[in-house]
Amino acid sequence: MVTRFQESKLTGPAVTRPSQEVSRILTAAVISAQFRQMLLNNPDKAIAAGFGGESFHLPREEKTRLASIRATSLADFASQVRA
Repeated sequence: MVTRFQESKLTGPAVTRPSQEVSRILTAAVISAQFRQMLLNNPDKAIAAGFGGESFHLPREEKTRLASIRATSLADFASQVRA
């Protein structure tokens, strides 16, 4: 099954806020065990790789912050994101 994050009139404009992109990253991690493992093992690589053929668009500072997270579970990762 291929899952895409497609823009529509319901999802809003192509330009997203960092919090929306972080939500997309976490959603991808819930959907895909492979992406989740990559996010936990190497967040920078996971963010750069994107998911489902789509990229994540984050400011450099937010990418750096997410890349510095060290977590052993998605719940742990998410709690550090929101901290």
